Amino acid sequence: MSIKPLRKAVFPVGGLGTRFLPATKALPKEMLPIVDRPLIQYAVDEALEAGIEQMIFVTGRGKSAIEDHFDIAYELESTMAQRGKSLEILHQTRLKPGAVAYVRQQEPMGLGHAVCCARDIVGDEPFAIFLADELMVGQPGCMKQMVDAYNRVGGNLVCGYEVPPEETDRYGIISPGKQDGDLVEVTALVEKPKLGTAPSNLMIPGRYILQPEVMRVLETQGKGAGGEIQLTDAMAQMIGGQPFHAYKFGGRRFDCGDKAGYIQANIALALDRPEIGPAVRKFIDTL
Repeated sequence: MSIKPLRKAVFPVGGLGTRFLPATKALPKEMLPIVDRPLIQYAVDEALEAGIEQMIFVTGRGKSAIEDHFDIAYELESTMAQRGKSLEILHQTRLKPGAVAYVRQQEPMGLGHAVCCARDIVGDEPFAIFLADELMVGQPGCMKQMVDAYNRVGGNLVCGYEVPPEETDRYGIISPGKQDGDLVEVTALVEKPKLGTAPSNLMIPGRYILQPEVMRVLETQGKGAGGEIQLTDAMAQMIGGQPFHAYKFGGRRFDCGDKAGYIQANIALALDRPEIGPAVRKFIDTL
């Protein structure tokens, strides 16, 4: 079996971020900081660690801050240089020419529609998808672990993350087949099953490696739940025709599209930082 290397990643960042209003009225939710880095930076760093070469951002109106973040900032950099300050901290924010592309999602028609907007740039190659408001923390990163697994089995691969059984009605859940260590065969995808009916407790937390054929499905797919074009519906059509696995990620996950999850991520990652962790822990102890 010939496995095409994974070189491209799609970041659907066109959402309105209404759950964080008014903070996201003029600021994309993907630019909300976790300690001192915006959410989108964590996702891009995870992609770079996994060896991905081209970042494809599917944006919308009002998202220019994301483009500015990954660009050169002449005034800032020259001022820092004049003051003798190191520019190392900005290194990861400067993506190489040709390593980044932007495409517009002109109307909010769902995750599947956003991914399909990148079809011409993805071309006939496998590609990763990152949902930036899902912050995945591990050593190595989640996508690096997934790419290592993909290089063994090929096909389509999603991240699988174990949640308590009482939470399975909130997520898309994997129906499992054969298991080989951290790799689980996917026999079906069940969207938000009723409590007590879930085929497993493995949910999909916003990390995917998909073959380009899924774009052909999305191009002709009608609207699904919520009147949107659903990525899950397209992925379900790939099962049986191509290898389809889930990789069980054992690191930490923070749902930063949720206010409580966002605050928890800030606290957890602040505690990990030696320069501020002790002060934050001391403050928490006083609450």
